[in-house]
Amino acid sequence: MIVYHGSYEDLKEIDLSKAKPNKDFGKGFYATNLQKQAELWAKQKGIEKQTNGVVSSFKFNESAYYDDDYKILRFDGYTKEWFRFIVANRKNESPENIHDYDIVEGPVADDFTFGEFDRYLAGVIKEDEFFERLKFKRDISHQICFCTNKSLDTIERINLKAYFKIEDIGASVTAFLEMNDKISEQKALDLYYESETYKKVSDETTELYNKSWQEIYDMLKKEIELNKKY
Repeated sequence: MIVYHGSYEDLKEIDLSKAKPNKDFGKGFYATNLQKQAELWAKQKGIEKQTNGVVSSFKFNESAYYDDDYKILRFDGYTKEWFRFIVANRKNESPENIHDYDIVEGPVADDFTFGEFDRYLAGVIKEDEFFERLKFKRDISHQICFCTNKSLDTIERINLKAYFKIEDIGASVTAFLEMNDKISEQKALDLYYESETYKKVSDETTELYNKSWQEIYDMLKKEIELNKKY
Protein backbone atom coordinates (compact mmCIF):
# COMPACT_ATOMS: atom_id res chain seq x y z
CA MET A 1 0.00 0.00 0.00
CA ILE A 2 1.23 3.50 -0.83
CA VAL A 3 0.83 6.01 2.00
CA TYR A 4 1.43 9.76 1.96
CA HIS A 5 2.63 12.24 4.56
CA GLY A 6 1.87 15.94 4.23
CA SER A 7 4.30 18.37 5.83
CA TYR A 8 5.67 21.91 5.54
CA GLU A 9 9.09 20.59 4.53
CA ASP A 10 10.69 17.74 2.62
CA LEU A 11 10.99 14.82 5.02
CA LYS A 12 14.57 13.54 5.17
CA GLU A 13 14.12 11.13 8.08
CA ILE A 14 11.45 10.13 10.58
CA ASP A 15 12.24 11.03 14.18
CA LEU A 16 9.50 9.86 16.55
CA SER A 17 11.04 11.84 19.42
CA LYS A 18 9.78 14.98 17.64
CA ALA A 19 6.23 13.66 17.32
CA LYS A 20 3.56 15.50 19.28
CA PRO A 21 1.43 13.75 21.93
CA ASN A 22 -2.37 13.96 22.34
CA LYS A 23 -3.17 13.24 18.71
CA ASP A 24 -5.94 10.87 17.56
CA PHE A 25 -3.94 7.67 17.87
CA GLY A 26 -1.26 9.02 20.16
CA LYS A 27 2.30 10.03 19.47
CA GLY A 28 3.73 8.76 16.18
CA PHE A 29 4.34 9.27 12.48
CA TYR A 30 1.05 9.82 10.64
CA ALA A 31 0.30 9.05 7.01
CA THR A 32 -2.74 8.32 4.83
CA ASN A 33 -3.53 6.18 1.79
CA LEU A 34 -5.48 9.13 0.35
CA GLN A 35 -3.14 11.37 -1.67
CA LYS A 36 -5.63 14.27 -1.78
CA GLN A 37 -5.88 14.19 2.00
CA ALA A 38 -2.09 14.36 2.35
CA GLU A 39 -2.00 17.28 -0.10
CA LEU A 40 -4.53 19.12 2.07
CA TRP A 41 -2.43 18.45 5.18
CA ALA A 42 0.67 19.72 3.37
CA LYS A 43 -1.16 22.88 2.27
CA GLN A 44 -2.44 23.60 5.78
CA LYS A 45 0.95 23.01 7.41
CA GLY A 46 2.64 25.07 4.71
CA ILE A 47 0.36 28.01 5.44
CA GLU A 48 1.13 27.73 9.16
CA LYS A 49 4.90 27.81 8.51
CA GLN A 50 4.67 30.17 5.51
CA THR A 51 6.24 27.62 3.18
CA ASN A 52 5.13 25.43 0.31
CA GLY A 53 3.74 22.18 1.65
CA VAL A 54 5.41 18.91 0.62
CA VAL A 55 3.91 15.43 0.25
CA SER A 56 6.25 12.47 0.87
CA SER A 57 5.38 9.00 -0.43
CA PHE A 58 6.08 5.68 1.27
CA LYS A 59 5.51 2.03 0.50
CA PHE A 60 3.92 0.25 3.46
CA ASN A 61 4.60 -3.48 3.70
CA GLU A 62 1.11 -4.84 4.37
CA SER A 63 2.52 -8.21 5.43
CA ALA A 64 2.91 -6.49 8.82
CA TYR A 65 -0.84 -7.00 9.29
CA TYR A 66 -0.20 -10.74 9.55
CA ASP A 67 3.10 -10.59 11.40
CA ASP A 68 2.85 -11.47 15.08
CA ASP A 69 5.93 -9.34 15.75
CA TYR A 70 3.76 -6.24 15.32
CA LYS A 71 0.90 -5.22 17.55
CA ILE A 72 -1.68 -3.54 15.32
CA LEU A 73 -5.05 -1.92 15.98
CA ARG A 74 -7.38 -1.18 13.05
CA PHE A 75 -10.72 0.63 13.08
CA ASP A 76 -13.02 -0.05 10.12
CA GLY A 77 -15.12 3.07 10.63
CA TYR A 78 -16.52 5.62 13.05
CA THR A 79 -17.16 3.08 15.80
CA LYS A 80 -17.56 3.63 19.51
CA GLU A 81 -14.25 1.84 20.05
CA TRP A 82 -12.59 4.34 17.67
CA PHE A 83 -14.27 7.24 19.49
CA ARG A 84 -13.22 6.09 22.96
CA PHE A 85 -9.67 5.36 21.84
CA ILE A 86 -9.29 8.89 20.46
CA VAL A 87 -10.83 10.44 23.58
CA ALA A 88 -8.35 8.52 25.75
CA ASN A 89 -5.42 9.74 23.63
CA ARG A 90 -6.68 13.33 23.60
CA LYS A 91 -7.04 13.28 27.40
CA ASN A 92 -3.63 11.71 27.95
CA GLU A 93 -1.52 13.99 30.16
CA SER A 94 1.67 11.98 29.71
CA PRO A 95 4.21 12.75 26.95
CA GLU A 96 4.27 9.00 26.21
CA ASN A 97 1.56 6.90 24.62
CA ILE A 98 -1.06 5.27 26.81
CA HIS A 99 -1.12 2.22 24.51
CA ASP A 100 1.53 -0.23 23.31
CA TYR A 101 0.43 -0.66 19.68
CA ASP A 102 3.07 -0.45 16.97
CA ILE A 103 0.58 0.65 14.31
CA VAL A 104 -2.92 2.13 14.59
CA GLU A 105 -5.15 2.67 11.55
CA GLY A 106 -8.60 4.16 11.05
CA PRO A 107 -10.61 7.29 10.17
CA VAL A 108 -9.41 10.82 10.94
CA ALA A 109 -11.00 13.05 13.56
CA ASP A 110 -10.96 15.88 10.99
CA ASP A 111 -12.33 19.45 11.06
CA PHE A 112 -15.92 18.23 11.36
CA THR A 113 -15.37 15.58 14.01
CA PHE A 114 -12.70 17.64 15.79
CA GLY A 115 -15.29 20.24 16.77
CA GLU A 116 -17.62 17.53 17.97
CA PHE A 117 -14.84 15.97 20.05
CA ASP A 118 -14.20 19.35 21.67
CA ARG A 119 -17.90 19.64 22.54
CA TYR A 120 -17.84 16.14 24.03
CA LEU A 121 -14.68 16.78 26.05
CA ALA A 122 -16.18 20.04 27.31
CA GLY A 123 -19.28 18.17 28.44
CA VAL A 124 -21.56 19.99 26.00
CA ILE A 125 -22.71 16.79 24.24
CA LYS A 126 -22.81 13.13 25.20
CA GLU A 127 -21.40 10.15 23.30
CA ASP A 128 -24.76 9.28 21.70
CA GLU A 129 -25.16 12.88 20.50
CA PHE A 130 -21.69 12.74 18.95
CA PHE A 131 -22.64 9.76 16.81
CA GLU A 132 -26.00 11.28 15.92
CA ARG A 133 -24.20 14.33 14.50
CA LEU A 134 -21.69 12.08 12.74
CA LYS A 135 -24.51 10.75 10.54
CA PHE A 136 -24.25 13.97 8.51
CA LYS A 137 -20.59 13.30 7.65
CA ARG A 138 -20.25 11.89 4.13
CA ASP A 139 -16.60 12.20 3.09
CA ILE A 140 -14.05 9.43 3.53
CA SER A 141 -10.91 9.86 5.62
CA HIS A 142 -7.99 7.61 6.54
CA GLN A 143 -4.91 7.73 8.71
CA ILE A 144 -2.29 5.26 9.82
CA CYS A 145 0.01 6.00 12.74
CA PHE A 146 3.41 4.36 13.13
CA CYS A 147 3.83 4.60 16.89
CA THR A 148 7.13 2.79 17.53
CA ASN A 149 10.57 2.78 15.97
CA LYS A 150 10.02 -0.89 15.14
CA SER A 151 6.95 0.01 13.08
CA LEU A 152 9.07 2.28 10.88
CA ASP A 153 10.68 -0.86 9.45
CA THR A 154 7.40 -1.51 7.61
CA ILE A 155 7.66 1.62 5.43
CA GLU A 156 10.22 2.92 2.96
CA ARG A 157 10.44 6.28 1.23
CA ILE A 158 9.78 6.08 -2.50
CA ASN A 159 9.87 8.27 -5.58
CA LEU A 160 6.21 7.98 -6.55
CA LYS A 161 6.76 8.62 -10.26
CA ALA A 162 9.54 6.01 -10.39
CA TYR A 163 7.47 3.54 -8.37
CA PHE A 164 4.56 3.60 -10.82
CA LYS A 165 6.92 3.36 -13.81
CA ILE A 166 8.52 0.28 -12.25
CA GLU A 167 5.07 -1.23 -11.66
CA ASP A 168 4.03 -0.57 -15.28
CA ILE A 169 7.23 -2.11 -16.66
CA GLY A 170 6.67 -5.25 -14.58
CA ALA A 171 3.08 -5.62 -15.79
CA SER A 172 4.09 -5.22 -19.44
CA VAL A 173 7.13 -7.49 -19.31
CA THR A 174 5.33 -10.35 -17.55
CA ALA A 175 2.30 -10.11 -19.86
CA PHE A 176 4.54 -10.24 -22.93
CA LEU A 177 6.55 -13.12 -21.47
CA GLU A 178 3.35 -15.09 -20.94
CA MET A 179 2.08 -14.42 -24.46
CA ASN A 180 5.30 -14.54 -26.49
CA ASP A 181 7.00 -17.40 -24.68
CA LYS A 182 3.75 -19.31 -24.15
CA ILE A 183 4.27 -19.85 -20.45
CA SER A 184 1.88 -19.61 -17.51
CA GLU A 185 1.22 -16.32 -15.75
CA GLN A 186 2.87 -17.61 -12.57
CA LYS A 187 5.97 -18.75 -14.47
CA ALA A 188 6.23 -15.32 -16.12
CA LEU A 189 5.91 -13.57 -12.75
CA ASP A 190 8.55 -15.84 -11.19
CA LEU A 191 10.99 -15.33 -14.08
CA TYR A 192 10.79 -11.58 -13.89
CA TYR A 193 10.45 -10.83 -10.19
CA GLU A 194 13.15 -13.31 -9.16
CA SER A 195 15.61 -12.00 -11.76
CA GLU A 196 18.64 -9.76 -11.43
CA THR A 197 17.03 -7.58 -14.11
CA TYR A 198 14.12 -6.79 -11.79
CA LYS A 199 16.50 -6.05 -8.90
CA LYS A 200 18.27 -3.49 -11.07
CA VAL A 201 15.05 -1.93 -12.37
CA SER A 202 13.54 -1.66 -8.87
CA ASP A 203 16.68 0.09 -7.62
CA GLU A 204 15.71 3.72 -8.28
CA THR A 205 19.36 4.82 -8.38
CA THR A 206 19.92 2.91 -11.65
CA GLU A 207 17.13 4.94 -13.31
CA LEU A 208 16.38 1.91 -15.49
CA TYR A 209 12.70 2.69 -14.93
CA ASN A 210 13.13 5.41 -17.56
CA LYS A 211 13.73 2.76 -20.24
CA SER A 212 10.90 1.20 -22.22
CA TRP A 213 9.47 -2.13 -21.12
CA GLN A 214 10.73 -3.62 -24.40
CA GLU A 215 14.31 -2.74 -23.43
CA ILE A 216 13.80 -4.31 -20.01
CA TYR A 217 12.33 -7.40 -21.65
CA ASP A 218 15.45 -7.70 -23.82
CA MET A 219 17.63 -7.40 -20.70
CA LEU A 220 15.66 -10.18 -19.04
CA LYS A 221 15.90 -12.48 -22.07
CA LYS A 222 19.68 -12.00 -22.21
CA GLU A 223 19.88 -12.87 -18.50
CA ILE A 224 17.79 -16.00 -19.02
CA GLU A 225 19.89 -17.11 -22.01
CA LEU A 226 23.11 -16.46 -20.11
CA ASN A 227 21.94 -18.56 -17.15
CA LYS A 228 21.19 -21.47 -19.45
CA LYS A 229 24.87 -21.70 -20.29
CA TYR A 230 25.87 -22.41 -16.73
